[in-house]
Amino acid sequence: MNCLCEIVQALVALAALGLIVVLVIAHLTAVMVNLVRHEKEKYFLTEKGEKELFPSLHDPHSRELSVVIPAYNEELRMPVMLDEAMEYLEDRQKQNPSFTYEVIVVDDGSKDKTTEVALRYTRKYSADKVRVLTLVENRGKGGAVRMGTLSSRGKFILMADADGATKFCDIEKVEAGLNDLNPRPENMAISCGSRAHLEKESVAQRSMFRTFLMYGFHFLVWFFCVRGIKDTQCGFKLFTREAALKTFSSLHVERWAFDVELLYIAQCFKIPIAEVAVNWTEIEGSKLVPFWSWLQMGRDLIFIRLRYITGAWKLQEPRKTD
Repeated sequence: MNCLCEIVQALVALAALGLIVVLVIAHLTAVMVNLVRHEKEKYFLTEKGEKELFPSLHDPHSRELSVVIPAYNEELRMPVMLDEAMEYLEDRQKQNPSFTYEVIVVDDGSKDKTTEVALRYTRKYSADKVRVLTLVENRGKGGAVRMGTLSSRGKFILMADADGATKFCDIEKVEAGLNDLNPRPENMAISCGSRAHLEKESVAQRSMFRTFLMYGFHFLVWFFCVRGIKDTQCGFKLFTREAALKTFSSLHVERWAFDVELLYIAQCFKIPIAEVAVNWTEIEGSKLVPFWSWLQMGRDLIFIRLRYITGAWKLQEPRKTD
């Protein structure tokens, strides 16, 4: 009996030591919010090839909608998405001339012709409607979305993936979800597109190992960070300008798990969040490497919560970028 007690005590001590080590590692490896831009990232090219300064999210809005599209090596997939988005936005503007919009393509340090492809749309529709922000180095999807958002002019800001996996017309669904939240008086609200209604079908088509990884990720999200949102990873989210400024100003994670931290920050600030079912189709060419990306995301999820607990990360008040 004494031997058993000693074993239990040793295991408890070992677990406590392990937790302390993880907390120390999480605290010491914490990266601070990086809002600094390279000089080249402060400008966009007009349809005439002239350089103009990007505006700031801190400025008053001058458009109804901004669409931020993060793109890394997307020269092949992006044109289909942009054609669909621009057709929808142009038709909407014809039907309602008071509706104004902009599309910001953020080239996240691509090695292909992503910027050149995006600039074709600038020349076709003008830089007032399509702007390209080319990052000098790859930041990750979260970093690209943040830099595009901080450069936007919209009263509402939609982040949408370059692969076009979600039908662009589903913006009307997330807009309805946002309106249902009635974001007054501070105008804080977020509406998330969701694929949760497709989960049963996806499980049937996936291997047991990938299904295990998916459910494991969902559990870590629920346990450590975000509750009440079934699908945190759908790349189709609509923000009020005020909610975008509040959340992106505190964002630390710049890679795949950034959505989770973004929603964690929103819940900490008590910003209302809607989850709305959208149409979604898997598009070939994903940059997500199944095993290693899920492993990295799992690590990030644990560290997100631990870094806020230890005070390594703190919620920030919005401040202008350099």
